[in-house]
Amino acid sequence: MSDLLTTEEYKAIAAGLTFPTQAFIDGGFRAAISGDTFQSANPATGDLIANVAACGAADVDVAVEKAREAFDDGRWSKLHPSERKDVLIKLTKLIKRNARELAVMESLDSGKTIFDCETVDLPETIHCLAWHAELIDKIYDQMAPASDDHIAMVVREPVGVVGLVLPWNFPLLMLAWKIGPALAAGCSVIVKPAEETSLTALRLAELAMEAGIPAGVFNVLTGSGADVGEPLGRHMDVDMVSFTGSTETGRRFLGYAAESNLKEITLEMGGKNPAVVLDDAENLDLVAAHIVNGAFWNMGENCSAASRLIVQKGIKDELIKRIIAHAREWPMGDPLDPANRVGSLVSKAHFDKVSSYLKKGPKVLMGGGAKDGFVEPTILDMSDLDAPQVREEIFGPVLSVLTVATFDEAIALANDTEYGLAASIFTANVKRAIRGARSIRSGTVTVNSFGEGDIATPFGGYKQSGFGGRDNSIHAHDQYTQLKTIWVDLSDDDDEAVD
Repeated sequence: MSDLLTTEEYKAIAAGLTFPTQAFIDGGFRAAISGDTFQSANPATGDLIANVAACGAADVDVAVEKAREAFDDGRWSKLHPSERKDVLIKLTKLIKRNARELAVMESLDSGKTIFDCETVDLPETIHCLAWHAELIDKIYDQMAPASDDHIAMVVREPVGVVGLVLPWNFPLLMLAWKIGPALAAGCSVIVKPAEETSLTALRLAELAMEAGIPAGVFNVLTGSGADVGEPLGRHMDVDMVSFTGSTETGRRFLGYAAESNLKEITLEMGGKNPAVVLDDAENLDLVAAHIVNGAFWNMGENCSAASRLIVQKGIKDELIKRIIAHAREWPMGDPLDPANRVGSLVSKAHFDKVSSYLKKGPKVLMGGGAKDGFVEPTILDMSDLDAPQVREEIFGPVLSVLTVATFDEAIALANDTEYGLAASIFTANVKRAIRGARSIRSGTVTVNSFGEGDIATPFGGYKQSGFGGRDNSIHAHDQYTQLKTIWVDLSDDDDEAVD
């Protein structure tokens, strides 16, 4: 994307935006059948952005019916892979053409900084969709070993009608993580964006139609989890649900599947992710920069946030000093000011939840302020390993510091959680780095850095952080396909073939 604009220029763009407000079903916008709406507000200011269609079970029924028709008649699922690729490549070009508008819309709707929307979310959204599009005609099926009298083919087929339930922390990027492989595989999708952040999903649906994705293939239903998410999870004609969000809600989707048609469920859920810093770590200033990015990027509203710093006591004081210095370089304020790195939390309810963790008596090393939807980057020195700040996913800009004496103690503490999504380990000792990475029970472990890999590497968790598949990489396509064995008998003697 081009260079960042000024705050005034971003606000001028915001003032000129037209927001989509209706559900997108079967290639067009339509009001909820009930006629109900809900308010979408700017969490940084409290200003009303739009009244958005509040869909319900009746809308889910219509969307599923249209998605099933589209899937069964093959208007997308039976296209040649290169044709699907061409359409998705066109979609990426349209997103790029409208990237600034989408970035401003995302910032207004979520409280995310325009800096992150412009430099991270939109470029990665575009790259993700392009990557999966290019992969469509490069995934080969297989021939299994068989006798000369048989051919055994193992082929992939799209799973069918898929519900994609999104979180509110990365609305566009998580949408891309899911629709990229799902549409590439040939599925029809029904997207349920988070109630707090519905607007960019609706705008992207409009662009998808312009790109040539057929009617019924890409649908967006706005509304609450109870009114849209649950009916989608329970629907007897939905073949699969891919969910990203809280562990509590993920459990519900497992229940919905068990109580309906045993649809496939893929879950990517919470994390209480450790950053282990050993006393031989080199360049503590660089380590501190990684810790700050891991803990405070996107206001800590990140399932892979490095929210637990586990540090050996010999370097703790020096590392904390450097972390505080780097954290002070992350200004907080108006999300449309490109100088700011910390915006507002996504909603009043979430602000109340996060700020409650700052009122329970931990020792504050930095920050601790919370007002009007904004929470300062905060560092807590923790000694009680059972404290909620240590055990629970706060999902805000709060870093809990835990002190250890040995490598073994650090690894044990890293694993002392019900989650297992991401982790990092900082050390100059290659053996300890590899031993630590292998010993920590997380889906992703980074060495001497904070991160999640990239689009080519699978992302997902252990334990209560999720299961059923992986986002990103070629493995993401597996969860949206079924494997079928086709066994061909070539023998001349039909009787022997039966035997």
